Amino acid sequence: MNVFVNSPAQKTLFAAALVIGAGAANIAAAAPQAYVLDASHSQVLFSYNHLGFSTTYGMFSGFDGTISFDAEDPAASTVKVSMPLKSMLTGWEARFAHFMSKDFFDAADDEMVSFTSTGIEVTGENTALITGDLEVNGITKSVVLTTTMNQMGTHPVAGKEWLGFDATTTLTRSDFGVGAFAPYVGDEVTLKISIEASKVE
Repeated sequence: MNVFVNSPAQKTLFAAALVIGAGAANIAAAAPQAYVLDASHSQVLFSYNHLGFSTTYGMFSGFDGTISFDAEDPAASTVKVSMPLKSMLTGWEARFAHFMSKDFFDAADDEMVSFTSTGIEVTGENTALITGDLEVNGITKSVVLTTTMNQMGTHPVAGKEWLGFDATTTLTRSDFGVGAFAPYVGDEVTLKISIEASKVE
């Protein structure tokens, strides 16, 4: 079989095929990649002012989430995270029970906290503002996460492609129907988020 391109028509067709093939390869390379959160290294730390005397802390950890990350166009990426409300960690059993009571969440066992991104504004080489819908206590509000990508590369232990991000935002808890004892107990809640995610193979 002759594998050489001899005639002008054959050359034109061959060149067109190369261009189309290269274009398809570029599209494939630029396609968003799916990542899943590493539950053992993803946390949401929350804090609030307690009566002006101290800052009280709590945390969520071990939650699920997915990231669709587009390295060529980060603004086209998406993130979705959810966690059971009762996975909250306070470090004090009586405080946890109070949070789950009618004073605050009156939480059912299956009640979830969720965040789904609705837009991403790239602000720097490794920074972005991620806007999304946060659902807490059955109420959904738009929030903005100030986000930094810490690292993207091969995990030295797992041997897989990995992502790591930190983010911050501030919420007004009364917006979500849990404003009991405000303003004595601070209505503003600061969130510090740190997540890792592994590429789906």
